[in-house]
This record gives sequence, C-alpha cells and structure tokens, in this order.
Amino acid sequence: MVDGLGLRERKKLRTRRALIEAALHLFEEKGYEETTVAEIAAAADISTRTFFSYFASKEDVVFFDVQARIGEAVETITQRRPGETVVELLLRMAEQSLAHAVAATDLAMALTPLRTRLIMSNPALQARALRLLFDSQRQLAEALHRAYSEEIDLVEAAAAVGAIVGGAKLAMMACLERGDSPMQVLAAARRATEIVIRGLQSVDAPRL
Repeated sequence: MVDGLGLRERKKLRTRRALIEAALHLFEEKGYEETTVAEIAAAADISTRTFFSYFASKEDVVFFDVQARIGEAVETITQRRPGETVVELLLRMAEQSLAHAVAATDLAMALTPLRTRLIMSNPALQARALRLLFDSQRQLAEALHRAYSEEIDLVEAAAAVGAIVGGAKLAMMACLERGDSPMQVLAAARRATEIVIRGLQSVDAPRL
C-alpha cells in the first residue's frame, strides 16, 4: 500500500506518475514520434537523466504497467491453492486482475482510453503491444502448465490462457472503439471472462 511507504518511496511514485501522465498527454497533443524525452522530463519537472532512472525509453512509458501485471498473474498461478482446478485458478487470476484495474489509485485504468488511441494510431506501438501480448500469454501458459503438469499439457494450457486473455482483450477493445466509459469497458471484460470460463469447463473434465 502507498500509505505504508516511506517518504522517499512515495516521492518516487509521484515522480513516476507525473512522468507517465506528462508523456501520454504530450504524445496525444504533439504526436508520439514528435515528442522528445527532454520534453517529457521538463513537463514532469525533472531532468532528462532522471527520466532514464525510471524508463529506458519513451516507448516503455506507454507500457508502464505491463510487466508488473504479468508478474502478478504469473505469481497467482504459481501459488495455486490445494485442490484448486484449472478453471477456478484462471477465474481467480482474472478477478484479481480486474479488481486491481478498478482500484481508485490505479493509473492504468484512468489512462486506458488515451493509451489505446495512441497505440492504435502508431505502428511501432502496435507492434510492441502485440509482442507484449504474445509474451504475456506465453508466460502464463507455461506457468499454468507447470502448476498442473500432471493434469494438462502445454497445448491445453496455451489454449486456456489464449481464450481467457484474448476474449477479455477483444471485448475491451470493442468497447473502447465505440466510446464506452472505463467502467463499461471493465464490465465487458468481466462478461467476456465469464463466457470463456463456461467454455473452459471441459479443461477440468476427466480424460477418457
């Protein structure tokens, strides 16, 4: 929790948030390619050198939360509860991810529409987003297979992860494109997850 952090850590979080918000708004106002790291740093009232202590590049700012989200999901799978089925674990993972997204302090949720517009309008960002999506699903599938190595094979794990992640992502994109609010987007992701989970019941069925 932020409240439990020391002064130094809280200051770093505020600076990081200022960098993210400044960068995304500059990208929208000036264009991604046209915005420089120096301009982002200046808008956040820090030096260019300090910028690089937070992010390796301006592209990394756009995807500021991806690695943390992947790490949380992989950890959830790794910490499988005794007797928990594949579907139960995937549902818990999805619910935790959605709960995190609706948290009042979640920056990613507030910036989702802006960030989506940026990614969809820039080929380089689109390519990065696709690579990250593929890599995240690969990591999750491998973690799921390890957690249930004697029950499902890697193909089944990959199919299950692809279904739940792909379903939620596509539902969110469809809602964003028609201009739905962030809360409506999350509701759509939850509904898509529920639909996929019903279809995944066969993963837990005994093999004949």
